[in-house]
Amino acid sequence: MKASATLLQMKYGRVIMKFAELADITVKEAMGFFYCSTERELIRDGVSDLHCMSDDYLARDLLEEYMVFTNQEKNCRNS
Repeated sequence: MKASATLLQMKYGRVIMKFAELADITVKEAMGFFYCSTERELIRDGVSDLHCMSDDYLARDLLEEYMVFTNQEKNCRNS
């Protein structure tokens, strides 16, 4: 099921704000990561009704994706 575009945009904003807080990064950085994330694609495409999950759940899930991304980035720089 897909949510309306307006509801998704509102959800994105709340998730981005919570993610920025959890990751201790700026809102601008959080927004940049979110809009390039796999999680956003899944929410946008209506996969598993992720848009129905809580904002906290989605922000924590995004944080996990971010941690994997930043660890891979560190490993590339150290090689």
